[in-house]
Amino acid sequence: MSVTGYEAIFDRVIDRRGTNSLKHDGMAERGMPDGVLPFWVADMDFEAPAEAVLAATRAAAHGVYGYSIPGRGYYEAVTDWQKERFGWDVDRDWIISTPGVVFMVASAVRALSEPGDAVMIQKPVYAVFEPVLKANGRKVVSSDLRLVNGRYEIDFDDFAKTLSESRAKIFLLCHPHNPVGRVWTRGEMKRMGEICAEHGALVISDEIHEDFVYGEKRHIPFASVDPAFAPITVTCTAPSKTFNLAGLQASNAFVSNPELRKRIQKALDACDIGLNPIAIAAAEAAYRHGARWLEGLKAYLLGNYGAVRAAFENDLPAIKPLEMEATYLAWLDCSGLGLTHPELVKAFAEKARVWLNDGATFGANGSGFMRMNLACPRATLNEGLKRIVGAFK
Repeated sequence: MSVTGYEAIFDRVIDRRGTNSLKHDGMAERGMPDGVLPFWVADMDFEAPAEAVLAATRAAAHGVYGYSIPGRGYYEAVTDWQKERFGWDVDRDWIISTPGVVFMVASAVRALSEPGDAVMIQKPVYAVFEPVLKANGRKVVSSDLRLVNGRYEIDFDDFAKTLSESRAKIFLLCHPHNPVGRVWTRGEMKRMGEICAEHGALVISDEIHEDFVYGEKRHIPFASVDPAFAPITVTCTAPSKTFNLAGLQASNAFVSNPELRKRIQKALDACDIGLNPIAIAAAEAAYRHGARWLEGLKAYLLGNYGAVRAAFENDLPAIKPLEMEATYLAWLDCSGLGLTHPELVKAFAEKARVWLNDGATFGANGSGFMRMNLACPRATLNEGLKRIVGAFK
């Protein structure tokens, strides 16, 4: 099937209500009125690649769901994906498999720092980072990103100052960045890495959106930018965003430094956590056979982003979508609507009847913004855009 041949597959509307879907069920419990269209949490309304579905079905049909471990084929699929997609040679021994990237981040933070230590992030950033760090007793500091002419940039003077003054033990990097959609360049990462190395800070790089990079942009694993960076870096990836397998809970971290790997594994052993057999089967099949499906998906998502830009530029220019270099999450500048942030959030839910992510949850500098998940059929997206334009025009 050609890349364009996948369009009909992604156009299909699948009713997820009543399936215990975090995205679609339990709206009242989360303070949302009935009838809102959900464009919030970052999972997709698309069926996973057929090969992954078949592998998961076969694993389920076996009927025995005992303790499971990834085999040679799984690890080969994971390492081959990194080599083929990003030119990164990953050794099998570097891989630590866990149920999720956030779980891995929390475990690495516990293993590589002490309670009370500072961890630096870059706000606005993935809303789960700060509460997870604080729940693990770490001090959160931020070198905020700067919005310059509609594009976010790193203030490297502030980056170095914040890292130095806080004596942060870890820099938690979001790469590509959620929610602002930036793909960090080799030059930007080199400067960040050099500053971290100079101040003795380790880097945990959340690269869960690595496969959603568009146009001429390219994802470069942070650890591969410079030979000096690999020994200080924990790289976190997962098939969950790429192939819509989040509910199966499988992720992989790459840790080339054996001492760091030993410390992290010790923290994980204290939890006695592993992967389930369905997740192992589906992830291996997706990595082996899902590349063409992914390219079709990316083309479809770019079409969705184009629909968003056209709708707002033509009918509601007060809302300005920032360029989406990566992810499938549109970062909408709604400051032109002239509302306070609480008014904005309330109006989207109650007047437009759409459920987007509150921009302020990503940091105070996300005030005036909303995050919109575009990973849905075009008809669903168009209905959401119609509601937004009708509410605010």
